[in-house]
Amino acid sequence: MQRIDKDGRHRETEERLRAGFDRGLAGDGAAYQAFLQELGGYLRAFLRKRLSGLPDDIEDLVQETLIAVHSRRHTYDTGQPLTAWVHAIARYKLVDLLRGRAARDRVSEPFDEESELFAAVDSDAALAKRDVTKLLDQLPERQRLPIVYTKLEGLSVVEAARATGMSESAVKVGVHRGMKALAMMIKGTR
Repeated sequence: MQRIDKDGRHRETEERLRAGFDRGLAGDGAAYQAFLQELGGYLRAFLRKRLSGLPDDIEDLVQETLIAVHSRRHTYDTGQPLTAWVHAIARYKLVDLLRGRAARDRVSEPFDEESELFAAVDSDAALAKRDVTKLLDQLPERQRLPIVYTKLEGLSVVEAARATGMSESAVKVGVHRGMKALAMMIKGTR
């Protein structure tokens, strides 16, 4: 039996998912259903590694990601890997979860400094937020600030542009390039 390396498995997964996605977009409902089912398993594994301490949130994130993939399928760039696009959506959903948790923590337990929150909370979500913050700190300001304002603080692109003094286009580019850089950093640490 021929041994398949990580890249070979990834290529096989990419090709299989892409074929199901393409057939689904062409109107094959059964192929699209099979694609979503297989993708759900792939996402569960992806999120389980990152949220081992929050098992109740994993299925919610899987479903939210599948809904987002379906509702944003028209935005997929066929020149790019499907799995990279799906991972970006899953990461956005993960950041949204962490942002929501952080907001709930701030409301229910006031604190003076953000570092106090991390010192007081011993959970995987808090550790993940700290890791995200460390990764964001490695980005140049023109990428970090748009991500913080739009993805973590929930500002619109227009509001983020005002807050940073950047153009709306520059904010969008900053978010895109910053998320791509974050993905590369995360991929390099796994």
